[in-house]
Amino acid sequence: MLDPKNPQSTHGYEPEDWQNAKVQAKVHLASVAKRQGWETYGGLVKKIDAIRFAPNDPALAALLGQISSEEHNAGRGMLTAIVVHKDGDRRPGKGFYKLARYLGLDTSDKDALWVSETGKVWNYWKNQKV
Repeated sequence: MLDPKNPQSTHGYEPEDWQNAKVQAKVHLASVAKRQGWETYGGLVKKIDAIRFAPNDPALAALLGQISSEEHNAGRGMLTAIVVHKDGDRRPGKGFYKLARYLGLDTSDKDALWVSETGKVWNYWKNQKV
């Protein structure tokens, strides 16, 4: 999750590597969103080679938090709404909802929030060149 005390933290990685990892993740997620699809945490980490993350790595959660915050602030929705667990609930992790609350979104109905953010993301990216 995004570190509110240091929202641009690179979590010990070189800033250039961190930025490259963010770009790789965002480009991949944008292409998935364009197709109105989903990506798993495990699938996403395979698309990032600037930094090697594990699917449950706290640094990955921070990277996703930065991406979603930037996208939300730009009015495009929380891009990481489309990143889901491979097994079980097939939904975003707890960090997604914590970040949404931090961004001032209503998290009282998690399903409604997730559907709304996914819709915003898909609607924006469906007409964009990726």
